Amino acid sequence: MKEDSVDGFMDFAVGTAKKAGAKALAYYGKGDTAVKFDDSLVTEAELSIRGLFEGELKKLNPLHRIFDEANEISRQYSHSENRYLWVIDAIDGVANFQAGIPIWGISIAMLENFWPVLGVFFMPVTGDIFYSRAGGPAYHGSTVISTSSQEGITDESLLFTFSRFNHHYRTSFPGKIRTMGCAGAHICYVAMGRAEAAILANHSFSELAAASVILESAGGNIFTIEGAEFYLSNYLDGKRIADHLVAAPASTLSQVRACLELI
Repeated sequence: MKEDSVDGFMDFAVGTAKKAGAKALAYYGKGDTAVKFDDSLVTEAELSIRGLFEGELKKLNPLHRIFDEANEISRQYSHSENRYLWVIDAIDGVANFQAGIPIWGISIAMLENFWPVLGVFFMPVTGDIFYSRAGGPAYHGSTVISTSSQEGITDESLLFTFSRFNHHYRTSFPGKIRTMGCAGAHICYVAMGRAEAAILANHSFSELAAASVILESAGGNIFTIEGAEFYLSNYLDGKRIADHLVAAPASTLSQVRACLELI
């Protein structure tokens, strides 16, 4: 793929994420307060965002494909335009979105012959945008970002976790432990060095595709909770990821794992 093609696709992904964000804000925080979770609002918003993305992609190139976890994908290698596969997670952090809490985002990734090429994560309420080309630097806005350079975990360290984390683990982590209900934000904050690691649970390929590109470009990676390499491409079949995962730089992984005890 030509260098200017990658740049063009990145411009498309960033621009479309911002357009989708503007559309999403029309639904943000407008859930039915009489119910605990407003499925109808979230479904309408997600369909609207996905519809916008499909329309924009068709204008870019109608031969590019969109990942659908419900449908089987041909894994055949190709040199034609259909080798490009786009992955969108319309709303990451749906509970926050419908409740009017600003920590949620829109995730867009592109794969070429199932190899990650770029990732974008946009948070419409805060205006934060993270993006990266595979093999290149990761950005927060116009600023190059990298994972934490802090040597060792201290009482100033930060660990992001998932809801009900304390049902699964006892921890001796010396720093702060937080959950903000948005995996993409957790991973991007690790990528920019604001947190040492994030523990992830119950996710899918589309939810992690973009943020994993950004994290890897920033010097981190996603590992299994046992400390092994994690291969997101194994979940292109749409299955939920049963294993708990750790997003962190490799230098921090063993220290984080040493702080966790499975209940």
